[in-house]
Amino acid sequence: MTQPAKPLAGLKVVELGTLIAGPFASRILAEFGAEVIKIESPDGGDPLRKWRKLYEGTSLWWYVQSRNKRSVTVNLKHPEGVEVVRRLVAEADIVVENFRPGVLEKLGLGWEALSTINPGLIMVRLSGFGQSGPMAGQPGFGAIGESMGGLRYVTGFPDRPPVKTGISIGDSIAALWGVIGALMALRHREVAGGKGQVVDVALYEAVFSMMESLVPEFDVFGFVRERTGNIMPGITPSNTHTTRDGKHVAIGANGDAIFRRLMLAMDRADLADDPTLTDNAGRDARRDEIYALIDAWVAGRDEADALAALAAAEVPASRVFSVADMFADPQFLARQMLEQVTLPGGQPCRIPGIVPKLSETPGGTEWLGPALGEHTDEVLSALGYEPHQIAALRAAGTV
Repeated sequence: MTQPAKPLAGLKVVELGTLIAGPFASRILAEFGAEVIKIESPDGGDPLRKWRKLYEGTSLWWYVQSRNKRSVTVNLKHPEGVEVVRRLVAEADIVVENFRPGVLEKLGLGWEALSTINPGLIMVRLSGFGQSGPMAGQPGFGAIGESMGGLRYVTGFPDRPPVKTGISIGDSIAALWGVIGALMALRHREVAGGKGQVVDVALYEAVFSMMESLVPEFDVFGFVRERTGNIMPGITPSNTHTTRDGKHVAIGANGDAIFRRLMLAMDRADLADDPTLTDNAGRDARRDEIYALIDAWVAGRDEADALAALAAAEVPASRVFSVADMFADPQFLARQMLEQVTLPGGQPCRIPGIVPKLSETPGGTEWLGPALGEHTDEVLSALGYEPHQIAALRAAGTV
């Protein structure tokens, strides 16, 4: 059967980025059909190639983060290298970059220069603090964005310092906003005569946008949201509890009808029918009592028994999954969220499946993260460079 065209087929993207935020944004575009040309330094390429666990010298993360991309090595310190990028951008729909503001301008690859050669260009710019403001020129990674954006302050337990999540969530959130912005800009270009624009994403603002009611609660009531561990005051019960066999189960029973079902499953009809517990406000006023009861109920059961009882009562609950749990879970498997691929050399490997699921034009993995410069000759040839010109560029260290 012929596979349907992916929804972004025909789009050309030039990626000028390393590590996480920019490359994750272009990864999503590549998964859904965009042609992504990743520009890397000939001197080792993206540092992500050597991050975390390596398989035969290459990061397993790299294979996922750069799937479906084409790697072209270009030395941006060489004028001829800058010219290669300009020729690529002239044919592109989107540029994704996560340099510190001002760096591309010094190279002659800033917005003014690139939009002159390609007025329809959309430039996604991901940086710590955005392209303007007094902090624009400062370096900023995801950890800084998470701290400034408010996430770190509210994460953890009240008697301990703030903690981070176990992943670079700030970079990933910024990448998602970058993709959303690019798609909105594409839509605007489509209906407004072909004019491009800049999508300016600051990591701290991307995190800040996730902070729910933080701002109006402070402005109206002077309320500062603090760390509350695994609970969220005002939304009760929603917590993590430990089973008899030492596992952890998250239970979200903060809906009024769900709370009643939970109490009945726990043989507490008195609380199920208590008129003071029929809404969140009433439950939250007695949250210590309620959590103590649920803690005791869960602690008296092994994980499997607790989850079975909660499922029978239609109470939202889950074990706190490790990756080992995911590999054996029927839901993950049914939704094809563990995709089987083959690494160079024949090693089988599972990688995350594609999100979101599109019913008619799904995304997919065409190939894993490429070798450094794997597509340089192919891409340069398509730009009109002759073999002897490519050889001269390589001899000069330009590509």
